[in-house]
Amino acid sequence: MTQKQLVLNAVNDLPDDAPLSDIVERVEFLAAVQKGLDQLDQGLGIPHDEVKRQLASWLAK
Repeated sequence: MTQKQLVLNAVNDLPDDAPLSDIVERVEFLAAVQKGLDQLDQGLGIPHDEVKRQLASWLAK
C-alpha cells in the first residue's frame, strides 16, 4: 500500500463531518509513525534496555 493510499484510507475512516483539525491530526500521526519506522530501519532506534533505564529515571524524579 502506498503512503497516499494509507492516508486516504485513514481519512475515509473518519466521519463525514470530521473537522479539518481531526483530519490534520490523523495525517500528522501517520507521518510521525512513518518517521519512527524509517529511523528504526536506519538503525537509529533506542535499545529497549536504554528506554527502560531512561523511563525509570524520569519516574524517579
